[in-house]
Amino acid sequence: MGEPLIDVTLIEDDRVFRAGIAELVATEPGMRCTRRYDSVEAALAAPATPTTDVILLDLNLRGMLGSEGVIALRSRYPTAAILMLTVYADEERIFESICNGARGYVLKNTPGARLLEFVRAAHAGGAPMSPEVASKVLRVFRELRPAAPRTDFALTTQELRLVGLLAEGHSYQNAAEQLSISINTIRNHVRSVYDKLHVHSKSEAVAKALKHGLLR
Repeated sequence: MGEPLIDVTLIEDDRVFRAGIAELVATEPGMRCTRRYDSVEAALAAPATPTTDVILLDLNLRGMLGSEGVIALRSRYPTAAILMLTVYADEERIFESICNGARGYVLKNTPGARLLEFVRAAHAGGAPMSPEVASKVLRVFRELRPAAPRTDFALTTQELRLVGLLAEGHSYQNAAEQLSISINTIRNHVRSVYDKLHVHSKSEAVAKALKHGLLR
């Protein structure tokens, strides 16, 4: 009896591209693509059983962005490896997707044969990334080398807790619920954090907090 098929779920809103990837996977020995959705919302609304092995997830979807949907999809399919499949290679999107739990990050211009290798690698526990993405990730990690802890940023206890939640991939709404405060208060805290850390984005705030030992 042969090895079980790798079950791939595809979430992609471009109908033509979705059909092409689905056919590529379906014709590959040892794989199948039984579920295809055009949004994260549609995937979450569908029955969760049977489970799936690998989720190919587009980033710039209508409705909930793929980078945000990673958290909900991981909760619904805890054993599935989520592989971002996108045209975007900017650090903000890469960092957010990986922080939220994506296993790998693959560009849409990846040749078909290579994409199938990435699917197998993700299923086997690897963290496949397109070369352009891997180089950016390595640079970010080099910048995150331990630095002498700083205490002069003057973040409040609440602000530190918020940065910690953002580092774990929580949305502003989830963070508000965790801290029992309103979403408007969260936004005020975020602006304060940005000012104190001299940053302009969530990923920069998390990276700087990690680099300077502000998170434990």
